[in-house]
Amino acid sequence: MWNEIPQTLLAGLTVGSLYALVAVGGALIFNAANFINFAQGEFVMLGGMTMASLYGDAHWPIWLAIPATLLVTVTIGMALMKVSIRPGSSRSTVSVLIVTIGASMFISGIARHVWDADIHRFPGFSGDRPFDFAGAAVAPQSLWIIATALLAVICLVLFFNRTGMGRAMKACSIDPVAASLMGIDVRLMIVVSFIMSSALGAVAGIVATPLMLTDYAGGMLLAIKGLSAAMLGGMGNILGAALGGLLIALLETFSTTFISSSLKDVVTFLVIINVLLFLPRGLMGGRLIEDAVHDDVLED
Repeated sequence: MWNEIPQTLLAGLTVGSLYALVAVGGALIFNAANFINFAQGEFVMLGGMTMASLYGDAHWPIWLAIPATLLVTVTIGMALMKVSIRPGSSRSTVSVLIVTIGASMFISGIARHVWDADIHRFPGFSGDRPFDFAGAAVAPQSLWIIATALLAVICLVLFFNRTGMGRAMKACSIDPVAASLMGIDVRLMIVVSFIMSSALGAVAGIVATPLMLTDYAGGMLLAIKGLSAAMLGGMGNILGAALGGLLIALLETFSTTFISSSLKDVVTFLVIINVLLFLPRGLMGGRLIEDAVHDDVLED
């Protein structure tokens, strides 16, 4: 049993890094628009599927395939923003949430027609041959996933805490009317948050697909896991979102290895439910979700 711990830890860190990227992407939009985007997982799926087509199948050079993948995903992210919060009438958080769930189902349906129902992947950036480290077989792509998540968290923590735009985004989510009266362009902040969130999702799909594979239906499950991680860590808290992702993944991998794979999701969500019952702001004290209404400051 003990010799399985290093491999289980590595698997938990790798999967947790992917969950963290999804959770942090959700926290980005929450920090600007104060609502949860259930289509966040579709950005990861689109990044992986597009990269698999361009880099894996069409053999585009990687320096061209990655920007093209980012462009495709960000364009769809902008379309999602226009559908969810662009219309002129005021829209509550609950209605925007429903719109993003519907958008997730629509995107996955279109993806099945554009691609197919098969599982896709492409070669790892540093090869696919694992190497041994501390008793665990390490796939080189695992290091790419972990390093990408770590870099994203560091950059976003600095962005929200050290830059004027990051602070402006937080102000927009807390009170968009007051932020607008202070001279902050609320609409611009939301546009930037969608660009960053969709690009981050695409990056997650690009680095994760060589190891974890992807298909048209994988986005919703990723969104549920990632947003659960964000709630576990504390909504709107970047470090909390990353920590929540790691905790959920470690719970999953250890319960699968040492208990039963059939109890993986049961154990995970049981812990989340208890945390939210006794710590409604999450482990790191994020903001509670309020049924705020987007006023006309979002209009042209």
